[in-house]
Amino acid sequence: MKSPTEVTLEGRPVTLFGTNNYLGLTFDEGCLNAAAEAVRAQGTGTTGSRIANGSYTSHSALEREIASFYDKRYSMLFSTGYTANLGMISVLGDKDDYLVIDTDSHASIYDGCQMSSAEVVRFRHNSPESLAKRLNRLEGTAGDKIVIIEGLYSMLGDTAPIDEFVAVKKEAADDNVYLLVDEAHSLGVYGATGRGKAQADSVDQDVDFIVGTFSKSAGTTGGFCVSNLENFNTLRFLSRPYMFTASMTPSAIATAHIAFEIMASRPHLKQRLWKNSNHLYHGAAALGFRVGPEVSPIVAVILPDPATAVIFWNRLIDEGIYTNIAVPPVTPGNLSLLRVSISSAHTEEQIVHALNVMESVGVELGIIEKKTKVVPHPNSRELRVVNGDDAQ
Repeated sequence: MKSPTEVTLEGRPVTLFGTNNYLGLTFDEGCLNAAAEAVRAQGTGTTGSRIANGSYTSHSALEREIASFYDKRYSMLFSTGYTANLGMISVLGDKDDYLVIDTDSHASIYDGCQMSSAEVVRFRHNSPESLAKRLNRLEGTAGDKIVIIEGLYSMLGDTAPIDEFVAVKKEAADDNVYLLVDEAHSLGVYGATGRGKAQADSVDQDVDFIVGTFSKSAGTTGGFCVSNLENFNTLRFLSRPYMFTASMTPSAIATAHIAFEIMASRPHLKQRLWKNSNHLYHGAAALGFRVGPEVSPIVAVILPDPATAVIFWNRLIDEGIYTNIAVPPVTPGNLSLLRVSISSAHTEEQIVHALNVMESVGVELGIIEKKTKVVPHPNSRELRVVNGDDAQ
């Protein structure tokens, strides 16, 4: 990897449109220096969980910083965003409780539900009306109802109407309805200060639990949950993914700390991200591609079938553009998708080049216009294992 947007693959330069590096911080000098200094000063890690091996001072400091960022009283760090969802969902949903989740939820949410003894109830994707019906059916039952949604969904790049979900929660007859929002992909992207989609909808203080990750906009690893729930810290001793997982490393903590400072001090990064996102989304739509329902840093290109998606994805790599591919059964509606992720670090020239390549390959494969015979790459019907040259 040469920069936030460039890599060498099989000896050729490739532009990255398949990361979640929304603010382009993975090569930021401040983040790099902070990570290096932390390693030198504190070593590479505790070699265990915080419950067993203890915490660095920086663990607690970052928890206070994240809680303050969200204007919440409590915060808990996890080693990844994935384990943050596992850890919170598995501990919040007990026997006789209900986990009421969006059908298009991320795998980490489904896996967290699997670890819980609560009953799982699904509602139609992004439908407050569907949620209201589910809650009405559960009215009067004794257990807590934990409603779980995401700020920005990672497959189609569509956002949740969180203000409408909050209204449903407030109108519920039961007073034991709680709302958890996963802001993994929306942190640093939405909201006046980058808290996420709930802040953009002016309802972040009505959300009971906000889960997030440092592995996207913050450019490192780690996850967190913030809340005002009384006795929140006792959950540390009940959450198995917290208790039995190695803690965040000093370098990751230091990088996350600097990343949050950058979010506050460099608002132009978010502005450039949205400029780039608009450029690629509307450019792809103008070329004739079927794209996701709204502009976001995740531009979903919807393709006719899995085989076409694999061929298209491989041909883009051949031409120096790396994206993500997603095919059934893990996609909403069994759609075949290319997920094009945008970064503030992308230049206008890179966006234009990507659109030109997408147009050329799309025409070649008859996706946007049948002008030429399909000439697939010899290996294009197989998913390839992608390793950069620096990984050898």
